[in-house]
Amino acid sequence: MNIAILPGDGIGPEIVAEAVKVLNALGETFNLETALVGGAAYEAHGHPLPESTLKLAQQSDAVLFGAVGDWKYDTLERALRPEQAILGLRKHLALFANFRPAICYEQLTNASSLKPELVAGLDILIIRELNGDIYFGQPRGRRKSPDGLFPGADEAFDTMRYSEPEIRRIAHVAFQAARKRDRRLTSVDKANVLETSQFWRDVVVEVSKEYSDVVLDHMYVDNAAMQLVRAPKKFDVVVTGNMFGDILSDEAAMLTGSIGMLPSASLDANNKGLYEPSHGSAPDIAGQGVANPLATILSAAMMLRFSLGKVEQANRIEAAVKKVLSQGLRTADIYEAGTKKVGTQEMGAAVLAAL
Repeated sequence: MNIAILPGDGIGPEIVAEAVKVLNALGETFNLETALVGGAAYEAHGHPLPESTLKLAQQSDAVLFGAVGDWKYDTLERALRPEQAILGLRKHLALFANFRPAICYEQLTNASSLKPELVAGLDILIIRELNGDIYFGQPRGRRKSPDGLFPGADEAFDTMRYSEPEIRRIAHVAFQAARKRDRRLTSVDKANVLETSQFWRDVVVEVSKEYSDVVLDHMYVDNAAMQLVRAPKKFDVVVTGNMFGDILSDEAAMLTGSIGMLPSASLDANNKGLYEPSHGSAPDIAGQGVANPLATILSAAMMLRFSLGKVEQANRIEAAVKKVLSQGLRTADIYEAGTKKVGTQEMGAAVLAAL
């Protein structure tokens, strides 16, 4: 099994290193090959996603990704910024379905920003479409405004677009995921304002006719954002577009106590995927050994389950993480009085010991 290891920038190399140790401790035969991506790749090759890195990702069975980005690259033209690497990988690998579970572990209930009774037992799965929407829609650019309130003024524009096949395939993924859980699916859009969202809703309703055993409801994105902090346990599986999913999944992450706890998977039609923590590169703490590696370790577990067919090993990793939390070990982002604060490598070593 060939796994591409792409640590990236900031805390990426630190957290990925701990996940790699966990993979190596499972007693499986993995061929792990590391490559540069993001700002690190730009420094070495002049591009955030070099052809060699993309080729490695395409030839691998799965990709374990860290994080990309650093403030020092903000002055680069957009096509050369580190973040273009992850967008490029999603596009070239046809990764259209992003799974972001938001689980509040029993041991971390008090770490959430919400009252314990609102988040205890929380288990939400947000499924975000990755290939369409305003992030990739054309045309886009800058021009002199041809109309509007200020004709002739400089303006920038992006295009929100979705085709029926794009919506239909992510809807099928979401309904099938809901079947494996509580059989409830919430589709989030802005159909009262956006034509794109009304089209999204129409297609999702059409697909729902094939899943009579799943209860479908619809919610406007602004209401969904409010309900996530008002009554988050009302949700089971949420499916939404690229931009709304980007925002809502980060909001849901904080319900669990820390975005440092949340893994994610981005899958193609054949369940080949890229796995990464939901958080960013955090350049302000890079190199300090304080980052939480658990989201990356749990991403490795998702990789084993979804792309490599190693369910038992995935369960072992997840059980080890729960055991470590039960032992009271905490990185700074989830620390509270009465627990023991540890660093990145100490937390990784504790997971290894639990395994």
